Amino acid sequence: MNPIDRLATWFDQHLTKRQYLLLLSFLVGVFTAFAAQLLKTLIHEIEHLLTSQFDATQANWLFLVYPVVGILLTALFIKYIVRDNIGHGVTKILYAISRKQGLILRHNTWSSLIASAVTIGFGGSVGAESPIVLTGSAIGSNLGRIFHRDHKTLMLLIGCGASGAVAGIFKAPIAGLVFTLEVLMIDLTMASLLPLLISCLTATCITYAWTGSGAMFDFELAEPFSVKRVPTAVLLGVFCGLISLYFTRAMNAFEQVFTRLGGLWSRLLLGGTVLAALIYFFPPLYGEGYNTINILLNSSEAGNAEEVMNNSLFYGNSHLLLGYLGLIIVFKVFATTATNGGGGCGGTFAPSLFLGCIGGFLFSRIWNMYGLAGIAVPETNYALLGMAGVMSGVFHAPLTGVFLIAELTGGYQLFIPLMIVSVCSYLTIHAFEPHSIYSMRLARKGELLTHHKDRAVLTLMSMDAVIDKERPTLQIDQYLGQAVHVIAQSKSIHFAVCAPDKSLLGIINVNDIRHIIFRSELYRTYKVGELMSQPTHILRTDMSMPDVMDAFEHSGAGTLPVTDADGHFVGFIQRSRLLASYRKIMKDFSEE
Repeated sequence: MNPIDRLATWFDQHLTKRQYLLLLSFLVGVFTAFAAQLLKTLIHEIEHLLTSQFDATQANWLFLVYPVVGILLTALFIKYIVRDNIGHGVTKILYAISRKQGLILRHNTWSSLIASAVTIGFGGSVGAESPIVLTGSAIGSNLGRIFHRDHKTLMLLIGCGASGAVAGIFKAPIAGLVFTLEVLMIDLTMASLLPLLISCLTATCITYAWTGSGAMFDFELAEPFSVKRVPTAVLLGVFCGLISLYFTRAMNAFEQVFTRLGGLWSRLLLGGTVLAALIYFFPPLYGEGYNTINILLNSSEAGNAEEVMNNSLFYGNSHLLLGYLGLIIVFKVFATTATNGGGGCGGTFAPSLFLGCIGGFLFSRIWNMYGLAGIAVPETNYALLGMAGVMSGVFHAPLTGVFLIAELTGGYQLFIPLMIVSVCSYLTIHAFEPHSIYSMRLARKGELLTHHKDRAVLTLMSMDAVIDKERPTLQIDQYLGQAVHVIAQSKSIHFAVCAPDKSLLGIINVNDIRHIIFRSELYRTYKVGELMSQPTHILRTDMSMPDVMDAFEHSGAGTLPVTDADGHFVGFIQRSRLLASYRKIMKDFSEE
């Protein structure tokens, strides 16, 4: 017995199940916090090494080189070392929860960390948060597997890893908890609340010890919020919702371009060209963009906002600032998608914060320029509110947007406008797009776990687990006697009639031929093709479980055949077996 197994045995003997879970959630918080700080340090050191000597007064041609090198190194690392797709980190977590019984591959505990550090450090226009959330969730999943925990515990430890990652990288424990509940859709029960809180608090405290207790972004409240500015907060929320919708739709459309390209080098050529050109003209697109956020959050009405134009061809042309920021809003989605599509690794957390900050600043500057409604609005406050608005819209997570921005900036005095902007942004995008940028890919396939318990149970069910693949098949040209010989060796009453290439032609129900099955004089008279019938419904392996349930409901059948997408017979599904699996998962899902 290895040391880990001996330790696990000791824990089993001396700890209750709940104590065991709390200990594991603490360990997840510790490991996740260190992973988050390691990633932030790597990104900062790479970026500082490459760009610290740049002259802010002019454009730099190395912006055309660094991003391409970064996504090339990342693509080669993924292709030849990782040998697995590690993009769309939060989507992979949602898939692991809904379809993989909480199992995340071991390499995800380190592969996303290295890949995203190289991508972002060299200028990839993405964020480090989704990769570290995947890393944290992988730590939780694999720690649970090492200690032989059941799949329900693995799912909770995945949530602990994700919440710890958000809490650790942002110093935002409440946002980490709320993110897990809103985005990963882990149900809030007393059994899940304490482990999640322990991971969040552990990760945050370790980050405090490492970097200090100050907020991630410097922010000073310009003016207290007043009721007369409620209409402007509502309008800003709608504006942020439209930015979120544009970002989501444009990203999905541009991703399809890279999907159709297929090959590594063609994707790298397109992604590298688009990314390098955009960063050369708009240097704020380099990396996460947090420097730009800090500038806008600390600019006065006539202050230093023009610093966002440093290192660009537009340096010194302050009269072009609004157009410059507007173009950044338009092109950011292409820079982000080109980074990931070209072979890089990163997430959409930072791009959402970046876009929201610019959107809020742009909204307030234009509002003040034209003196709309005779109400002046503080630009730095609205830049902060915009961050919450776009994050809430892109992720469909208004509470995460509120608490994350408040904790990131220390802007707790703006809770009411943060809530107004977040809710309005969410309602705006939800009118057009019912799923977040993370969940829409899985929702289209019926693989998304939701807070709707009945549908969540169906999502957790595996089609493969309920298919009976062991039944023998019949050939269309077999005589009845040959069919009886096959039927006699099975306890089933339904048999598939297949062509030589395994295509399903029909089914034989023993009850339908019972009147002749015992008459041996007819064994050479009838052939299977004359006795088979067509099933009322044919299931396919790519159907979602809700659709399978609907097929049984509409057909009234007790057993239905299953084929693959090409019509080849796979097996049968029995209603009784389906309902037994449903009841078992519902029981596990509902227990605290």
